[in-house]
Amino acid sequence: MKASSNQSPMQRSLSLLTAALAFTLSACSMLKPDDARPQPQPGAPILAPALPDKGDPEARFSAAMALWQRNDIAEAEAALKALTDDFPEFSGPWTNLGILYAKSNRRALAVAALSRAATLNAKNDVAFNWLGILNREAGDLERARLAYQKALDANPDSALAHYNLAILLDAHLKQPQAALPHYAAYQQLSGTDDLKVLAWVAEIKATTPPEQTPEPVQT
Repeated sequence: MKASSNQSPMQRSLSLLTAALAFTLSACSMLKPDDARPQPQPGAPILAPALPDKGDPEARFSAAMALWQRNDIAEAEAALKALTDDFPEFSGPWTNLGILYAKSNRRALAVAALSRAATLNAKNDVAFNWLGILNREAGDLERARLAYQKALDANPDSALAHYNLAILLDAHLKQPQAALPHYAAYQQLSGTDDLKVLAWVAEIKATTPPEQTPEPVQT
C-alpha cells in the first residue's frame, strides 16, 4: 500500500475498469463472419428440422448493449444469455455476459463466460483483462499476471491492461520496478496525467537507484 494514496490495490484497479470496460466491445469487431459456420455438403442427409430464424446477431447484440446503457441490467443479461445460446461461437456476447456476472459478484459464472470468450477470440484483450481482475480478487496472483499479459499480447495498446498489470506488480507482487514501464505506458496511452499514478511512480523512483529503473514499454 502506498502512502501517497488512500486507495486499496483493489480500489485502484476497479475504479477505472468498472466504468470503462462495460461497452468496449462492438458487434462487428467480436462476431465471427457468417462463412465461419459449417455448411452442409451436397447430398448430406437432413438429420433435424430447420431451426427458426434467430435474427441478426449484430442487431441483437446492439440491442442488448442499448438495454445495458439504459441500466436495464436484467433485460440486458437475458438478451446476452439468449445470444450465447443461439450463437455460441461469437465472442462478444460471452464477454459482456461475463462482465455482468463479475459486476454482480457471480465469480464462477463470470470466469466461465470470459474464458469461453477468450477461447473463441485469442485477441479479446477485454476478456483477458477481466480474467486478470477476477484471478487477482481470488488471490491467484500468478494467473492474474498471465491474464493481464495475454491482454497485452492481444492488444499492446490497452491502457487498462498496462494499468492493472502495474497495480498487480507494484502493490501485490512487490515488484515496483517492474511496474514502472506499465505505469508509463498507461499514462502515454490514456493521454492523461493521472495524479495518483504520478505519485506512485515518484515514490518508486525515489527508492530505486537510477541504473535499476527499467526502460519504458514500447507501444
